[in-house]
Order: sequence, then C-alpha cells, then structure tokens
Amino acid sequence: MLSPLDLSLVNGPIPTAATVAAAVALTYLAIRKTRTWWTRVLPIVVLACAVVVSGLTYVVDHVWKPWPEPLPLILTIWAGAALAALSLAAVRLRTGRWYVRVLNVLLALGVATSAMVATNAHFGQYPNMRSVLDVFRNNRVDIDEAAPPPSTVVEVPAGKKLADVWTRPADLPDKGTVTEAPIPGAFPARPAWIYLPPAYATTPRPKLPVVVLLAGQPGHPRDWFDGGRVADNLDAFARAHDGLAPIVVVADQLGAPTANPLCLDSKLGQSETYLAHDVPAWIKQRLTVDERREAWTIAGFSQGGTCAVQLAVRAPDVYGNFVALAPQREPTLGTRQETVKAAFGGDEAAFLRVNPMDVLARQRFPQTAGTIVAGRDDATYRTADAEVFEACRKAGMDVLWKELPNGHDWNMAREGFFGSLPWLAGRTGLAR
Repeated sequence: MLSPLDLSLVNGPIPTAATVAAAVALTYLAIRKTRTWWTRVLPIVVLACAVVVSGLTYVVDHVWKPWPEPLPLILTIWAGAALAALSLAAVRLRTGRWYVRVLNVLLALGVATSAMVATNAHFGQYPNMRSVLDVFRNNRVDIDEAAPPPSTVVEVPAGKKLADVWTRPADLPDKGTVTEAPIPGAFPARPAWIYLPPAYATTPRPKLPVVVLLAGQPGHPRDWFDGGRVADNLDAFARAHDGLAPIVVVADQLGAPTANPLCLDSKLGQSETYLAHDVPAWIKQRLTVDERREAWTIAGFSQGGTCAVQLAVRAPDVYGNFVALAPQREPTLGTRQETVKAAFGGDEAAFLRVNPMDVLARQRFPQTAGTIVAGRDDATYRTADAEVFEACRKAGMDVLWKELPNGHDWNMAREGFFGSLPWLAGRTGLAR
C-alpha cells in the first residue's frame, strides 16, 4: 500500500482539500452578525491587506527585483488570503470566549498553511511529505569517506563503452551516496552537493561520466536533491543499469540565494571561469571520472538552464553535452539594458561577445549534443526555449527538443532531467 508520506503534495486530494479548507476558514473568519463589522471592520481589513500585498508585489517586481520574472498572480492571491485571515483573527481576539479566540487563531494558521501548500503545488518544490521530511534529515556522507582514492579502476578498451565491459558486482550497494564539498576557485561559491552512484563504491571502480548540474535563481545546490529528487531518480536509473549512473555535481553558480552573476565573467563575478575551469579541474583531481569531453554534461533548470547553454558554447572543449531545462533566451537581470549596465558597465559589445545566442549565430558546434526541455504551460519561457533550440540547431548541434505538460516548475525539471538520462547514457557510454 502507498505510504501516507508518498501522497502527492502537488496534485490530487491534498492540495484540493487545502484549498477548500482555506476557503471555508476564511469565510468563517469574515462573517459576523454585527452591522459595524460589515460596514467598517471587514472593508478596512480587506482594503488594508490588498494595499499591503499590492505594495509588496510592486517592491519585489520593480524595486528589489531578485529575479527577472514577476511574481505569479496565484501567489499574490494566496498571500492576500493568508494576510486577511491572520488580520481578521487578530481583530476577533478582542471579543468572544477563549475557545472561540483559539479557534480563530487556528483557522487563520490553517489558511496560512494552505497558502504554503498552494505555493508548493505551484512550484512543485516538494512532491510529497517524504521530501519535506528529508529537509530535516542529514543523509550526507563526508567526502573523504564517500570518495577515497581507488585501489584499481575498470579499464575500457578503445572503441568500447563502459557498459560493454562492466559486470554487476555481487556486493553492489542498493543506493548511491550523497556528499557535500566546497569547490575553491575564482568565484565565492557555496559548497557543491554531489551524488555518487552505487558503482562508485565498488572495486575496481569505473571511471564514470559527469553531469555538472545547476539550480535556478533564487536557489541553492540542495534544491536539486529536494525539488529535483536527484538521488531518488538516479538510484532508480542505477538499479536498471547494474549500478551505473553518472556522477552528478550540483555546483553553485550564484554565490547567494537571490544573487545572479549570470554565469559570466563580468563586474558581477567570475562565474564562467569557475564553472568552465575550476569545477571541472576539482572534479578530475578529486573524483574517479571519465575525462573525455563526450562524457561531460552541463545541465540546469531555469537560470541554471540558461547557464547550461552558455557553458555549452563558451566551454565546448569541456562539456560535450548539455541539458537545458526551461532556459531563458539570454542571461538577464530583467532587461538587456539593465543586464549590460550591471555586468559590463554599459558596454553592449562586451555582452554580445559572450551572449550565447550571438555566439551561436557566428560559430558552429557540430561536436556538441544537447537537449532543450520546455514546459507546455510555461507562458514566460516556452517561446524563448524554442528560439534557443532553433539557434542551436542552426549552429550544427545535435540537439533534441522535448515539451512536457508542465509550467515553469520543479515538476517539469524533475521529469525533464530524469527523462534525459537514457539519452545521456547512450552518449556517455553507460548504455550500449
């Protein structure tokens, strides 16, 4: 039987029940028998909450601008509902019996909780309660314990793939290992999160392909293990391939949750150098990997997907493959003018030299392969994704297009990345 921990928090009865419960609770809090309540208190509370939420939305979208796209309307509505419920409960604390006041507070907290459930359902950050509980569980192993130097490695003859010579060992672990490690370099990055597949723990150890994976913005490397469920999906892939799966290094291209250095070398930081040189050098020095460019993939979601396209054209000697999940048309801080001013001091020519769409227009990349995945319901980036795909195709890349029935969310990112693994396995030698 399905465990309650595995019930979906993204669709199905739980989000629906949360929405219905919030509507009932908010209706109860909004209704009172006194005339003053209907003519003065309720209108003032509703108007004040609408003004506060509208003001905060304006500040986020037009003043602070921590990310290029505006706040989704559904989140603004839920924020207003939660604020209204809390405000109404606070007003009702002045009268009534103690248990009625307690009930009002609980109902208001219930609306706020429903708002969080709805927000999670919109972004797909936590697919079930098990993934929520994983936030509080430390399953990471120290890097020295997870990745000691190998005593022997699997040798792959020329013209063969790893899958051709690999035999499932009797002592193969059922799951891979998750570890965390700082990767020093030209950019002040947060520690990377790393997945090592079951085959990495065997002797002799295979030299495995590498995926350098990037989260979106705002974001953290851990996001791919929470929202992306990387460990679960790669464990499932490894079980179907005798323990083989790529090593996944979720590197930090941001430096802080809401920062956006654009994966470029600019006034905002040396993010491109970090991803194109420092991270690969550390991986090759510290882990047992297949060093052929054909075995290396740069991948990411949203802003991280934009970075994946950038690195595919700016560091083609390092990354032979890329997976771009809902990328932007170009690296951006909102508008072209704002981006050029912040990153290059207004020098648009400097931006054009590194902007992937311009690079693709003047160079060809016949040795690079990629997959671009778009959400069918992604009104913000669906068209841009198609433009990026067409530019890659015209530049001679062996590029695939996938469209999933999702929006700009982790539901799309999870399915898009996991669905790209068979293609990557063929490209990198994990499958015959």
